Amino acid sequence: MVYVFDGTKNGFLTAFLAAYKDENALLTSKQTQLPLGERTLFIDTEPLRAEKAKNRLLCFDRDCMRDFDTLLRSGMDNNEQIAFRYFHTLTKEKRPIGKMLSNPDVFAAVECMRKVGFEVHRFHGFIRFMETASGALYAPFAPDNDICDLLAPHFRARLPQFPFVLHDTKRKKAAVYDGKNVFLAPLCDAEIMLSADENAWQALWKRYYAAVNIPSRERLRQMRGYMPARYWKFLPEKQDPPTDE
Repeated sequence: MVYVFDGTKNGFLTAFLAAYKDENALLTSKQTQLPLGERTLFIDTEPLRAEKAKNRLLCFDRDCMRDFDTLLRSGMDNNEQIAFRYFHTLTKEKRPIGKMLSNPDVFAAVECMRKVGFEVHRFHGFIRFMETASGALYAPFAPDNDICDLLAPHFRARLPQFPFVLHDTKRKKAAVYDGKNVFLAPLCDAEIMLSADENAWQALWKRYYAAVNIPSRERLRQMRGYMPARYWKFLPEKQDPPTDE
């Protein structure tokens, strides 16, 4: 049976309560190719049943909701099914299972969570802010996982005096720091006017990068190891360098 829910946390927990006795259950909120012959059951979100499922899981592992949040942030196509199998195992073991890596369902979940955490760590260094004409900082990026709000506290601590916007262009949302508070907001496209200083610094950085780069000795494999190519489109140095007039 395929259990389809609305993509919310309460929706998942409601579906989990309906499906956890089904060893072959599939949980998803995404449009996907269903296995041949599988029946589909649409689960309506019920907050009271979701709370019941949450409290039951917390009885077995008081930290499991943190794992739950991380798993649902994953950009993997089957992250919801990975979460279901992980919590299905938790209900059978009735104790924390995070170290049971010989269990394939636990291993898949731990690996999924590791990738989310690793990307958060990466973007602490990969984010490139641009100064706008208003003085606020703007950084577009397209992470594999839904980590926009997880990055905000790091940059708020590092840049407390500067309002900033972390724009997840893939999910069309942003973490916004107004100088006092951080909040999430939908953001489709952003038309940004850069400050004169920012334009000058970007031009200078591009010239420096072009000057130190040796085309005949490009080490693209090494470069991709340090900075995956899918992130390059947001790097000023990977754009065309300015031409001297």
